[in-house]
Amino acid sequence: MNGYLKESNFMMVEEGFTTRDLLENLLVELGQVSDQQAFFVADLGDIVKKHLRFLKALPRVKPYFPVKCNGSEGVIRLLAELGAGFACTNKAEIACVQSIGVPADKIFYSSPCKQVAHIKYAASHGVQLMTFDNEVELSKVARSHPHARLLLGITADSSPSAHSSMMFGTMLKSCRHLLETAKEKAVEVVGISFHLGSRGLEPQTFAQSVAAAQLAFEIGTELGYQMHLLDIGGGFPGTEDTRTRFEEIAAVINSALDLYFPDGCGVEIVATPGRYYITSAFTFAASITAREEVPAEQPGSDGMWDGGMGPPVFPTPTLSPLLPPLQRKSLAARRASPCPDHPSHSSSLRGPPEDAEDHIADGLELPELQVGDWLIFEDMGAYTITTSSLLGGCPQPQITYAMSRMAWKAVQFFQGKLPQTEDDRESVCAPLSCGWEMAETLCVTPVFTPASII
Repeated sequence: MNGYLKESNFMMVEEGFTTRDLLENLLVELGQVSDQQAFFVADLGDIVKKHLRFLKALPRVKPYFPVKCNGSEGVIRLLAELGAGFACTNKAEIACVQSIGVPADKIFYSSPCKQVAHIKYAASHGVQLMTFDNEVELSKVARSHPHARLLLGITADSSPSAHSSMMFGTMLKSCRHLLETAKEKAVEVVGISFHLGSRGLEPQTFAQSVAAAQLAFEIGTELGYQMHLLDIGGGFPGTEDTRTRFEEIAAVINSALDLYFPDGCGVEIVATPGRYYITSAFTFAASITAREEVPAEQPGSDGMWDGGMGPPVFPTPTLSPLLPPLQRKSLAARRASPCPDHPSHSSSLRGPPEDAEDHIADGLELPELQVGDWLIFEDMGAYTITTSSLLGGCPQPQITYAMSRMAWKAVQFFQGKLPQTEDDRESVCAPLSCGWEMAETLCVTPVFTPASII
């Protein structure tokens, strides 16, 4: 074991104990105190499962987890234990990762737009690998970190519309000029990087980008650089309800790598999967602290009455505590499923009443919620917990980390601590996630109601 993650860092749960069970236990505990705060439940076993799945589907690709996607300590410790690297976008994220002992050679300063002070911080803490895609960024690195190892960020999309807004990555026609400029500044360029983001859900876009990267490699090699690293970025789906499954994308990537960067060519392949690793591992619970009904003489939130039935009533629950912007954005992207035992109403969710502009979501079909009710949001792992908030910024809801004993055995097995018995060896292949069977319903009735309603 690497020693980054210990049993004291999470709650060990036995086989058959689901995330839903853990949520209900925590809600019972919160029901006994007056201060009911929102909280996360994080199933670390789900991340273990995603990691093993990634290595199986993309055996030549080493993952570097983007810390900006979820900088919580339990996640960083687990992924470090599994041998992943980390992609950081600022000195706070670098400090977060290094604070648990991750070595500098497993850190990639991946931001395409870096502050000079942060470049100097990376230099003083041994972080060498970083990206650039323009002359300004190149000059900053050359002045502040002369021993940096750079990846040139490219984009394979040459259409004008692709560059009408703030997009990172230079076009192929600009690669030679930038690489020649780097040569003049005596900066070491070691490879090429691209990042597709949500466009990665189109598998062929990955193939086109790998092909473009190979052309950029040829230019770099021609100019005398020792090009040996390719970063294929992120863009992998974090849930199963996407139009393209992860394995389909991986199959296209493998074919492109075999064609343009065949095994044995001396090029190391890395990726920065964020949502893929973390989205489905986190569940968020928030309580209703206030509610308001829109008076009957007022129209709905869209300014229109519902057809033929008179003015509607809009319950407006208020969630506590106030959520940081990224969390509000994630909540707003969710749509509630009506509870079958209760009639639903068109509703809005808002933050605390002192902030009138804090709208989380409108037009949700929810049962008539009361103060003290809890809403459960699944797939809340990505971009809901920021490193800056963990280091003293916005207050964060509590995170309860859980892992099944099966998943913990898998972590130990992965690190070379082999199971001693045949039963143990077989159990490593069992389902790893303690919450895989969790119900999809979004509404949870109050914990003090009769058990038959829960």
